[in-house]
Amino acid sequence: GAASAPVPRRVPSETSPRSPAGMLPVVTGLLLAVAAGARGSESGTQESPPGSRFVCTSLPLEATSAGCPLPPVPMQGAALPPEEELKATVLQLRETVLQQKETIGSQREAIRELTGKLSRCESADGKSATGTWRNELGKGKDTMGDLPRDPAQVIDQLSRTMQTLKDRLESLEHQLRANVSYAALPNDLREMLQRRLGDLERQLLSKVAELEDEKSLLHNETSAHRQKTETALNALLERVSELEKGNSAFKSPDEFKVSLPLRTNYLYGKIKKTLPELYAFTVCLWLRSSASPGIGTPFSYAVPGQANEIVLIEWGNNPIELLINDKVAQLPLFISDGKWHHVCITWTTRDGMWEAFQDGEKLGTGENLAPWHPIKPGGVLILGQEQDTVGGRFDATQAFVGEMSQFNIWDRVLKAEDIMNIANCSTNMPGNIIPWVDNNVDVFGGATKWPVETCEERLLDL
Repeated sequence: GAASAPVPRRVPSETSPRSPAGMLPVVTGLLLAVAAGARGSESGTQESPPGSRFVCTSLPLEATSAGCPLPPVPMQGAALPPEEELKATVLQLRETVLQQKETIGSQREAIRELTGKLSRCESADGKSATGTWRNELGKGKDTMGDLPRDPAQVIDQLSRTMQTLKDRLESLEHQLRANVSYAALPNDLREMLQRRLGDLERQLLSKVAELEDEKSLLHNETSAHRQKTETALNALLERVSELEKGNSAFKSPDEFKVSLPLRTNYLYGKIKKTLPELYAFTVCLWLRSSASPGIGTPFSYAVPGQANEIVLIEWGNNPIELLINDKVAQLPLFISDGKWHHVCITWTTRDGMWEAFQDGEKLGTGENLAPWHPIKPGGVLILGQEQDTVGGRFDATQAFVGEMSQFNIWDRVLKAEDIMNIANCSTNMPGNIIPWVDNNVDVFGGATKWPVETCEERLLDL
């Protein structure tokens, strides 16, 4: 009975409480406690006083079999023996487990059927969403084997799965209704048509771009050709107009000379035409002077901002000099003997190369004279004076004293052979930029124009 229960004592056990063998004494102790409670109830003893208690003692298995037989343990207030009660409980639990297994099996079958339908629907649309759904639901594995053991959780998870399948089916049906005409085409055919349309569009755009480029190129070529033709025609018209005026006092418009007999700051000649932008030039002229010291300035070309753009000068006791953009090169020419001499000067902006010819013979050459500097256009070209400002401020000490003729300018470097032919009177080659024509030269301050000796007479004077 409860009152006569032995004093609690601890029997040592060689088995660890955590091991399966050590759990058997604990279960044995529990059964002893249940049996003792049942006997006290059947013997009609009074309930245990408040101060009394049951103590379960853990005993080894061999102790129970040696001298401590286990009495029957009836359940309190139960009509069946305890063994029968335990058997009934076990059977009931087994029945519950079987029912859960059947439920899970039926749910698996339903899910498998719905999954098959979903796969067929999605394959008809050309998409394979079943694998995606499986990945989202189970990350690539069958989650039905990992369902929670709690039936409530199983039902909740299955409900969510069913709702997901239902939503997916509704979405597929809506998409099929919205795209019924387009979805009727096979997926491969749609992709082929899209690729073909893309290729055709790219080919069309490429062809349009090629046509635009050809149109632009043709327009540029036409404009350049038209401009070149107009320039040539204008030059010819000017030349014809100059020749047709016929108001020259000389037998031919180019058979005259300009005479500057005094060293003053007011005798000079002026070329009516100006220069274009030049990257090279050749200047040739016949001159005769015996002035001392130095013949002065046969010609000068000034532009705004640079009075010494092109100057040929022999001043004082200095040698004759060529100035380009106020840069100086000394020329090995000797022309102050009072005889006619043919002088040619060539220059190119490429490395500033220059050449000096006297009477058809090249006497000197050099480089680095204002290299890469183009001659500026729109300036004033003066014969016989050096300009300190554009068209004015002449210095009498730099004035040319003598006669000059056949002053021509080309926009290129003439060949040495051409220069020799001009100097020996075998070729008459007017300058294509500035030709020596009567009505293109004005004289001022007492300078005069006179008929010039023939080329052969000048040649004999050398």
